[in-house]
Amino acid sequence: MLQKIGDKLQGSKWLSYVMLGALALVFAAWGAYGIVDFTSHLGNYAAKVGNEEISLDRAKTEWQRMEPQYLNLFGGEIPAAQRTLLQGRLLDSLVREEVVRQAAAKLGFAVTEAQLRQAYQSEQAFQSEGKFSPQAAMAALAAAGMSPAAYETAKRRELVRDQVAMVVGISEFITPAEAARLHVLEDEQRELRFALLTPQQFAGTAPVDAAAIDAWYKDRSAQYQTIESARVAYGELTLASVSAGIKISDAQLSERYEKNRDRFVEPERRLARHILLTVDKPADSDKVKVDADALLKQIQGGGDFAALAKANSKDPISAAKGGELDLSDRNAFVPEFSAALFALKQGEVSAPVKTQFGWHLIKLETIQAGKSRSLDEVRGELTAEMARELAGERFGERQEQLQQRIERGVGNFDELVKEFGLQAGDIANFVRGAGGGELGNDPKLNEAVFSARAVKEQAVSGPVSLGDDRLVVFRVAEHRAPQTKPLTEVRDSIVAELLRQRGSAAAKAAADAALKRLDAGESLDKVLADLKLKSDAARYVGRADPGVPVQVLSAAFGGARPQDGKSSRSVIALDEGGVALLAVTASRVPGPETTDPRLRMQRMQREQQRQAQLVSEAYIQSLVNATKVARNPKAFE
Repeated sequence: MLQKIGDKLQGSKWLSYVMLGALALVFAAWGAYGIVDFTSHLGNYAAKVGNEEISLDRAKTEWQRMEPQYLNLFGGEIPAAQRTLLQGRLLDSLVREEVVRQAAAKLGFAVTEAQLRQAYQSEQAFQSEGKFSPQAAMAALAAAGMSPAAYETAKRRELVRDQVAMVVGISEFITPAEAARLHVLEDEQRELRFALLTPQQFAGTAPVDAAAIDAWYKDRSAQYQTIESARVAYGELTLASVSAGIKISDAQLSERYEKNRDRFVEPERRLARHILLTVDKPADSDKVKVDADALLKQIQGGGDFAALAKANSKDPISAAKGGELDLSDRNAFVPEFSAALFALKQGEVSAPVKTQFGWHLIKLETIQAGKSRSLDEVRGELTAEMARELAGERFGERQEQLQQRIERGVGNFDELVKEFGLQAGDIANFVRGAGGGELGNDPKLNEAVFSARAVKEQAVSGPVSLGDDRLVVFRVAEHRAPQTKPLTEVRDSIVAELLRQRGSAAAKAAADAALKRLDAGESLDKVLADLKLKSDAARYVGRADPGVPVQVLSAAFGGARPQDGKSSRSVIALDEGGVALLAVTASRVPGPETTDPRLRMQRMQREQQRQAQLVSEAYIQSLVNATKVARNPKAFE
């Protein structure tokens, strides 16, 4: 779903549990998501796959998450036909996911907690300075409109699907014969020569007929419509503006401090070194313990702990530093390790300690005593925290009050802005699908501005949230419906298009006539000279030659290979107008030894992946075809 976490977190897995625990605490404090019941009709479903149901809640939640992207794509309003199509595709994808999940369960596939934990830690969006960050995870999920539970569910489905796809596609491989054919296909070169007949060369100098311009304009007036727009007066409320008016008294600070004294107690922290000896198989545990005892005797006999850690520890991160770990409290380690470390006196070395990661020898280097921070020490932190909380509460209250006020009806928009202390603004040209000015192009706002209520009734509308810390109320002061641009404004573009079409038709006719002359035996040089055209000499090109138009390359490699010195000639239409007169005279395939071995390997891997994907997709589709599926046509109503 989302880069790798830092080397330390990946290398020292026994520390990673701490980070994941922090994530769990963030998620727990964050609260519940996805509990809105979209329907009170128990038993209803969006689709039924075999005996399992895909709930209306899930389908509608997924659509709500995707809808803003489609609103932006379609300029603020999704056409009914497109909406139906997109919702159908979404439901199809949910059905496929459920089919794969059921198949995976039957085949015994499952996602372990360790795999899921690694998925959390590997999300690029959950990283901060190269390390997993609960705060970054919270922010990323909030921005994506996902709850932690929804992310976990989606990630489990993704991992299961990948397992099925890997097992189904793992048998795909490239044979030597297929590799040879792949080389021929990708490295083949064809000798060709071509000339471009552009519209500009053949359009002539005669002026475009006025009647043709008028007819074009009338027949295609829809192409020359202005985009719907409006002048929008708005009032903006931001979390920052609310925060600016909040004052925290000394009494409030003292009360909060007393209620939260435990938060400001810094626990004792310890700096340790350790030597980790891993256990590959459970049966080897006793043998590894013997090795740990031997190392302990060396240390007790005067051996240097740091040197022994460098030579023997299997912790890839700390070993290079003589086994040194970060200064940490007891919650930073797995329980067995923590208990042993915090039972040591400074300078002591523990007996071998067993954890799920193997056997450890632990040496306590430094103790940093715990202490309580005073009110003065935490004053700034506590003030900012309380201000954020109060600002959030007041911001929410203001939003609710605005909503209620607008629902009751607003007489004077300017008075409303003044009453609620909003920042007033005016967007002279707010465009459907593009937005405008300081308000940007938020899809929800775009849809609201051009709604019937806002346009026809000119009613005060909103509030519309533009993120978690900003909202606006607005009134459409002037609405500009789409109108056909006057002919004088678009005349030049129409003339240019008519000239392009005329030139393209003339170029095509000239090329067809030239092709007949070539077929009759005339030389290409003579034909081109008569047309006053130039062409480079024939040369070999590959399938992706940047110096040849795409349409020409497609035609040159789309036909059979020239054989026995026979060339093929054709007229090729170009996307930008005009044509190309093409002659393909020969074909050759350089030997495999001329291709970089790394490129050959990349091609084979790419083709193997492509074939594996095709096989996996076919397998999944066969599962869908074999499963009884019932779709609810009103799932998104």
